[in-house]
Amino acid sequence: MAAVVESNANSNVGHLNSGGTESIVSNGTITETDNGFFSQTITEEPCISCTTFNILAPIYKRLDHQDQSIRESDNRTFWFTRNQIILDWLLFEKSCIICLQEFWVGNEELVHMYQERLGNAGYATFQLSRTNNRGDGLLTAVHEHYIRVLNYQELHFNDFGDRVAQLLHVQSALPLMQSQNGDAQQEFLIVNTHLLFPHDSSLSIVRLNQAYKILQYVETFQRENKLNLVPIILCGDWNGSKRGHVYKFLRSQGFASAYDILHQYTDSDADAHRWVSHRNHRGNICGVNFIWLRNPIKSRKLLKTSWAEAVFGIIKYQLLKASLNESDAFAFFKADEPGDYITYPAFCEGLRLINLIGLPYGLSFQQTEHLWILVDVDGNGVVDYEELKKIWNSACLEQEKDCISSTKEAESDLEEAVIGFSVKDAFLLPREAEKGMWPEDYSLSDHARLTVVFSPVRLHNHQFTFVNQTSTKSCVG
Repeated sequence: MAAVVESNANSNVGHLNSGGTESIVSNGTITETDNGFFSQTITEEPCISCTTFNILAPIYKRLDHQDQSIRESDNRTFWFTRNQIILDWLLFEKSCIICLQEFWVGNEELVHMYQERLGNAGYATFQLSRTNNRGDGLLTAVHEHYIRVLNYQELHFNDFGDRVAQLLHVQSALPLMQSQNGDAQQEFLIVNTHLLFPHDSSLSIVRLNQAYKILQYVETFQRENKLNLVPIILCGDWNGSKRGHVYKFLRSQGFASAYDILHQYTDSDADAHRWVSHRNHRGNICGVNFIWLRNPIKSRKLLKTSWAEAVFGIIKYQLLKASLNESDAFAFFKADEPGDYITYPAFCEGLRLINLIGLPYGLSFQQTEHLWILVDVDGNGVVDYEELKKIWNSACLEQEKDCISSTKEAESDLEEAVIGFSVKDAFLLPREAEKGMWPEDYSLSDHARLTVVFSPVRLHNHQFTFVNQTSTKSCVG
């Protein structure tokens, strides 16, 4: 039974009372139906709903700001009650897909509680611990009446922060719309992850590499399973805002924030703080929880090109932060080298000084070499001022051959109808988060939960653009 909201697309409103629990205030009518899909009215087409929520593991929840060592995990009554309330609301909303972060995998009682209650409600659950016994991890639940899991994969980043991700290849158990061959059951990919918190700017590379690894893994999975024409939904706590490098990297790869799509928010600074979803341990509020959508309709840059552009953006940010302009940057990298150019050793030393290499979690030797090849435009082994200027001023990079999907394969796949998703509804709870505020009486988590409702949309052949195997130029930015 799924909650269905009539009359108003945003009428399903969670409200927090002084006790930190939630009540529903609806301008329309909330009913329950057997179709299993979140939709505005019973008569409209079925929709797939997805919720992402960092539920704040009890081992991290502080109970005493004066004594940081006192955690909720020390008091069973506190963590048990809070998680029961979280489950109450997840089961009330009954999204087809639930992606949780900071799931306390180290506590058998809590794990059993989620598995039992979600299982009794018809969900199949998949959990994944962070590496090195960090105590928490991820849980993804799919309602088996509406979603069929075709494949499940786990991704361990094996880098600083012990982060992980889950990849599910799923199919709608019920037909979403009619195709030329009859009812169409949509296939798509779901990713659940939780990126590293940016404790300082030197971790920008780690966070970028984590996002890069996810997309590399997804690309490989698509290629090996011939899934180039399926939508991709990325869910989780990305621990970075719309102004960050990870956000820009994902945007360059054709992903769009589902919440921002619905509310018509842009990537501009003016829209960067329209909403929030997290109050961190430093007391800052920011928007870090996203559900990203990429339809196969989207053209995109080659993945390696997008990654390199993002790294150059981080380099420029670090130099600007140190009050170095374009000419200063050239002098910085040139250092004491003879001649009016930058050598590869000097380039590496400059990256070390801004904490991008030389650390256990910095750029690898291979990544540094790849960046050098892109900077050394003429390939003569050194970089002059004009070459560095092109990078600084967002000039175009020549990218080596890199195949996402061949044109012939893509064209053959287009012989059959392709279905993507549009965003029908998206909301944050508590509702104050949608206005950029954080209610003091909210106690379920230090994150808001984000729910997005997707409706099927038919994608026409002429709308597709694919990256082929020829060299491509993409601009740094």
